[in-house]
Amino acid sequence: MRYLHTMVRVTDLDATLDFFCNHLGMAEVRRTESEKGRYTNLFLSASEDVDAAKANKAPVLELTYNWDPEDYAGGRNFGHLAYEVDNIYETCQSLMNAGITINRPPRDGYMAFIRTPDNISIELLQKGERLPDQEPWASMENTGAW
Repeated sequence: MRYLHTMVRVTDLDATLDFFCNHLGMAEVRRTESEKGRYTNLFLSASEDVDAAKANKAPVLELTYNWDPEDYAGGRNFGHLAYEVDNIYETCQSLMNAGITINRPPRDGYMAFIRTPDNISIELLQKGERLPDQEPWASMENTGAW
């Protein structure tokens, strides 16, 4: 398993970029926008990790800016931790065998979500290409929130 990123939701993208980039010295290494999802994701790297982060070999900070205003009370601005795993299906099965709830099953062969005992959301991402659809995952429903 490899640590990938921590995601936080932000309400003012310009002020947040000013804080992280101009004051802390971080650098933007990737940006994606989703018209359908109505959000922008920016990935920032520590200054010493820029080249490695651009090559997806160093952890990053993911800033999620939702285009529609939202109140992030109760810690909702903290999103999740993300880890890359060698086999998403085997990892999720092992977790289920240990009694851990798979909140968002890897129906797509690529992404799953679980929660820690303190309800911190953990995103698990398949290393490399997504795996072919596989039961019971392909038809498994979400459980709770992630």
